[in-house]
Amino acid sequence: MKEIIPLKMKKSLLVFILFLGSISVFAQGVLKGKITNPVNNEPVSFANVLILETDLGAITDEDGNYEISNVPAGLYNVRASFVGFKPVTKYEVRVTLAKAVQLDFELVEDAAELNEVVVSSEFSRSEETPLSVRKLNSNEIERYPGGNRDISRVIQALPGVASTPSFRNDILIRGGAPNENKFFVDEIEVPVINHFSTQGSSGGPVGILNVNLIKNVDLIAGGFPANRMNALSSFFEVSLKEGRRDQMFTQLTLGASELTLSNEGPIGDKTTYLLSARRSYLQGLFKLLQLPFLPTFNDFQLKTTTKLNDKTELTFLGIGAVDKFVLNEELPDGESQEERENRQYLLGVLPVQEQWNYATGFKLKRFRENGYWTFVLSRNMLNNRSYKFANNDESSSENLLFDYLSQESENKFRAENSIFGSGYTLKYGVNYEYARYFIDNFDRSSLASTGQTIDVNSTSHFNSYGAFVSGSKYFDGERLLLTGGIRMDGSDFGKTAQNPLNQIAPRLSLSYQLGSNLYATANAGIYYQKPPYTVLGYKNNEGDLVNQENDVRFIRSSQLIGGIELLKPEKNRRFTAEAFYKHYSNYPSSVRNGIALANLGADFGVIGNEPVESNAKGRAYGLELLAQQRLFNDFYGIAAVTLVRSEFTNPNTDGYAPSSWDNRFIISLTAGKRFGKNWELGARWRFLGGTPYTPYDLEESALISNWDLRNTGILDYDQINAVRLPAFHQLDLRLDKKYYFKNWNLNWYVDIQNAYNFEAQQAPILIPVRDDAGSILVNPNDPSRYQLKLIENTAGSLLPSVGIIVEF
Repeated sequence: MKEIIPLKMKKSLLVFILFLGSISVFAQGVLKGKITNPVNNEPVSFANVLILETDLGAITDEDGNYEISNVPAGLYNVRASFVGFKPVTKYEVRVTLAKAVQLDFELVEDAAELNEVVVSSEFSRSEETPLSVRKLNSNEIERYPGGNRDISRVIQALPGVASTPSFRNDILIRGGAPNENKFFVDEIEVPVINHFSTQGSSGGPVGILNVNLIKNVDLIAGGFPANRMNALSSFFEVSLKEGRRDQMFTQLTLGASELTLSNEGPIGDKTTYLLSARRSYLQGLFKLLQLPFLPTFNDFQLKTTTKLNDKTELTFLGIGAVDKFVLNEELPDGESQEERENRQYLLGVLPVQEQWNYATGFKLKRFRENGYWTFVLSRNMLNNRSYKFANNDESSSENLLFDYLSQESENKFRAENSIFGSGYTLKYGVNYEYARYFIDNFDRSSLASTGQTIDVNSTSHFNSYGAFVSGSKYFDGERLLLTGGIRMDGSDFGKTAQNPLNQIAPRLSLSYQLGSNLYATANAGIYYQKPPYTVLGYKNNEGDLVNQENDVRFIRSSQLIGGIELLKPEKNRRFTAEAFYKHYSNYPSSVRNGIALANLGADFGVIGNEPVESNAKGRAYGLELLAQQRLFNDFYGIAAVTLVRSEFTNPNTDGYAPSSWDNRFIISLTAGKRFGKNWELGARWRFLGGTPYTPYDLEESALISNWDLRNTGILDYDQINAVRLPAFHQLDLRLDKKYYFKNWNLNWYVDIQNAYNFEAQQAPILIPVRDDAGSILVNPNDPSRYQLKLIENTAGSLLPSVGIIVEF
């Protein structure tokens, strides 16, 4: 065989590779930033900044600024401290040669000066949320095996969070549905964080947020603060970085499915910016793989921070996405009979879909000596369109099965005052929201259940309002922390909901230090959430707001949490155990199908666009165990085990039945090791108990009149979640290699999802039997019915990908 690469070229490549492997040895970087008091935004002068496990450090000047030079390129834990303030440690700070690292700290005054104080802000809890909080920094998100740099997937490593075998990244926390989570980015609510999101829920296959811009993410799974509203399972608090104050910095990421460009820097003396844009090329990749659907997505993010003066800061945020989903009707050669049947089924079921969304907002923060005011004004919108023609023949309107268009837009205002005293904190605030919901819906499939075609075009308007007050107080020399609050919410979508007194939501948390870095925690609270706009704005053909007439209500959840936490700050370790119980009431259930909407949301499409009644109840309870090792001696890891039960009532069944999220047990093991010359290897293994599902009603599904309208089977809602799938498990691997050059950085990685190619069983698919020409066969014993069959449905295949990140 002839040599493809000449010997001379091989030698040149070898020299270049050796050069890349050794260049980082000589790299020296700079670490600089500013330390302030977050209560009044005043600089902390003469504070110490130390790079742990090195002799490097600095002291801040009178303006709170510091700079550490001659830092070898690599990953470090950095601590800031000063007498009278609680020290803060930031983990896995990456120092490079290309640009100085901008690392700012906020030091809070220590009222008690205890010896038994936690030395890490990443492990310690805030006064508002002293339990059920998990923290991740940007480096942990970026290098997470199988995470594809996606926050939603990374969160699945934490206790209480379930995942699915499919390629979606629905967030299922403590047995709750995926629509029970809320997302805040720099304190501005962002309702949609996924491409191709399910309307009325929150999941989707790909996240919108760019990890390059993220500073850290807090997952609050219980004990919610009173200034957060409208969620039952979790709040995500995403903090973006502040743009560089000294010079421009650019990052280019080439992944397996998209190209991302990020840029940051100053705009004058008072303003900095962060900017990100991403373009996918999945459509071309899927077409090359001859898949029956071709998705394309684009997204953007923009943040500016303006220091109007020493006491006033203005933040602007803009996040948006555009998604398109078209069908690929080109038939590949050499398909087997089973592959052809699967393709025909998908082409017959999947709609053409177009979706776009955005969220924009301003946050004004005005400091004073003992606290600050926060004002947030924002707007967000979701536009969702999908349509389907019989046999995908668009030549005639007679073939139109459904054509759905809806828009959700919200305008929100929130004002909060935070007051800090000696050993106590007080907060209060108000919020108002004006929402518009537009729908233009034609759907012939409703003939099967209602006897008429849905044909609705309407616009609904809703006003929501709320207020809260909360406080926290230390006792016994800061050993005991009590946090309490109450909020009220109201909305004009229903008679009961209009009165805020019907939605009074008190909550109380405590944290007691039992010993050195050993804490006992507990919480009791009541929380409310609005049903989705698809429920609130549903109208029949006569133009009646059906669910408003049914007095649809806020969904209610009463929660109890208790736990214990052990910290080992000297080795960056944390151990927690928490037991939880959630009781749901007023959950909407479908009048047509008799199923609680709590069981829906982990699939594409729309949920809630139908008549409902607020009559379902639910409960979820379990135990979470966590062992976490942050970077220490070049090793990190998370071991999380959850035992959980999730059950709901349904009008068609007696008593409680397992919900669609009833995994029973969840195990997630994640670990990584950094090696010499900036190599890093990570692995994640997860194991989940099988979830239940509702089988098909074979007799009803086979009716020709039903199948021609729906192109899919009808579920037997008299057997809601009566069948359970086998357990699911998967191993993901990731290998990273970084190079640090004088003016730029290079990182390439290999990510392997489902390394041992485990095929998870999913609910079987019901498809028609076809002849060689592709025509559906009629049942010879019953001419009113087609011949149907169940086929095996599996999810999961070996999925390797390669990515390149360039920074300059």
